[in-house]
Amino acid sequence: MRCSDLSDKFYNLVELLRYRALTQPDQIAYTFLEKGEKETDLLTYQVLDQRSRAIASQLQSLGATGERALLVYPPGIDFIAAFFGCLYAGVIAVPAYPPPRRSYNLSRLLAIASDAEALFALTTTSLLTELTSRFAQHPALGRLHLLATNKCDRDQGLDWSEPTLDSSNLAFLQYTSGSTGTPKGVMVSHGNLLHNQRMVKHAFGHSEQTIFVGWLPLFHDMGLIGNVLQPLYLGIPCILLSPLAFLQMPIRWLKAISRYKATTSGGPNFAYDLCIRKVKPEQLATLDLSSWDVAFTGAEPVRAETLEQFAAKFGPCGFRKEAFYPCYGMAEATLFVSGGLKTEPPVICSVDGKALEQNQVIPVCKEVTGARKVVGCGQPWLDQKIAIVDPESLRLCADNQVGEIWVSGASVAGGYWRRPKETKQTFHGYIADTGHGPFMRTGDLGFVNNGELFVTGRLKDIIIICGRNHYPQDIELTVEQSHQGLRPSAGAAFTVELGNEERLVVVQEVERSYWQKLDVDEVVENICQAVASEHQLQVYDVALIKPGSIPKTSSGKIQRYNCRVGFLTGSLNGVPGKVFRKSQISTVGN
Repeated sequence: MRCSDLSDKFYNLVELLRYRALTQPDQIAYTFLEKGEKETDLLTYQVLDQRSRAIASQLQSLGATGERALLVYPPGIDFIAAFFGCLYAGVIAVPAYPPPRRSYNLSRLLAIASDAEALFALTTTSLLTELTSRFAQHPALGRLHLLATNKCDRDQGLDWSEPTLDSSNLAFLQYTSGSTGTPKGVMVSHGNLLHNQRMVKHAFGHSEQTIFVGWLPLFHDMGLIGNVLQPLYLGIPCILLSPLAFLQMPIRWLKAISRYKATTSGGPNFAYDLCIRKVKPEQLATLDLSSWDVAFTGAEPVRAETLEQFAAKFGPCGFRKEAFYPCYGMAEATLFVSGGLKTEPPVICSVDGKALEQNQVIPVCKEVTGARKVVGCGQPWLDQKIAIVDPESLRLCADNQVGEIWVSGASVAGGYWRRPKETKQTFHGYIADTGHGPFMRTGDLGFVNNGELFVTGRLKDIIIICGRNHYPQDIELTVEQSHQGLRPSAGAAFTVELGNEERLVVVQEVERSYWQKLDVDEVVENICQAVASEHQLQVYDVALIKPGSIPKTSSGKIQRYNCRVGFLTGSLNGVPGKVFRKSQISTVGN
């Protein structure tokens, strides 16, 4: 049964982990690398089961069953034990981003704690004192019962009572990244998780020979469901390093893949871009990436240029372009929605850019002027369904039309925690001309060609000027390529209203090495000329900001809404007098 479809055998993750602890007690499940290099923590299935029971027993003794508990942890395996400890206790886990020690901004944590109506917060002894002090300053956090789970006595697990769970029970609340507003808690059940794990296994071609390496944050669905739960589902090892270790030195990720002969690893598009830019030529000789056969990429638009450049740079290290696995997913669908065939290379389609602005799909040769490359994200798997629907008429789109991506299937979550209005809007979509449903409305735009899903943009982020649709990620790519002093994947394009007209604004980070010597006028002129040439748009204003300061979600997506707010309020992190061009924009919204 080791690698069979366990979603048909078990009804919840507690049964699954108990099975692993019984049949593979000494199998190392998770290894954590300090600074991405040194093995500091190991968890076998038996030890994980013991720690989970001990944590669960303590939670049960506090009357926590049925309640929500925040998980506030630094990167490491303590988070994993706490997550399963919650499941073992019948507590709904709420993964949360640990607040930076040097920052007193607890707004996101406050929003999550209040929305979830959490009564407990689990953490480690290293954070307990600091969190106690900081939480005491906020009523919604001060009422939380803080518990350091790494000190739970394993013998306490003898008092554990296995909860009564079935596939419909909630496992955890995955709070959305909040790219457009207040984060919402997606209600993910045990059944959702097991179904999604089954899909990932089939789509990725996983087996008992699969080996994972991952750096994605565990409080985010891609890290938790992809890098923690899929290895458990398969009964195979996973090697973890912290997101910070990767960001500081991207070579650490590739070295871990090389060292452990990993077969599956991945991340958003920016992660591959970072490796292209930061890994030095002399470091290539230290890498053997020939074992890597599933290099998944998702969570943000996948760029054809990134795939080509990464494959070219790391081909001498044994990396094959065919290993790239573009995929599409979101928290509201548990995680995975669509992906291609493991044995096939990525599907890249060239379409007429101007036609795409009118929501029409016209394939063209890639050499044609104005052609835009879009990367396919595969097809749905098992019983999952995808429909492309006109977001206004709610009717099915023709094959050559762009529409909103709708999804249905057993992986679609139950809705947003205690938000019936938003749940109805998002999770109860019905197709007007067929009556089919319910579908989950993703808010993403795309089309299907020869069974392949192509994601073209975000519905709410679409820029409409003079009746034409423009995708912000296209403009952002043009901007970052207009000058070598601009950071890739660190810009935002959006509009502001001025005199009843929509005006285009660009916010863009500057490379650290250029910040002190940047010729602002030159950069701004390059940006304006490039956007005018490529998109026939006039840039109304430009904000050049410090490296690492643009608002992003926990998964690395640009928060265009927050960029716009920061721009209008003048709160973006730039140098006064050096960043903003003089314009009337400063009066907008005041």
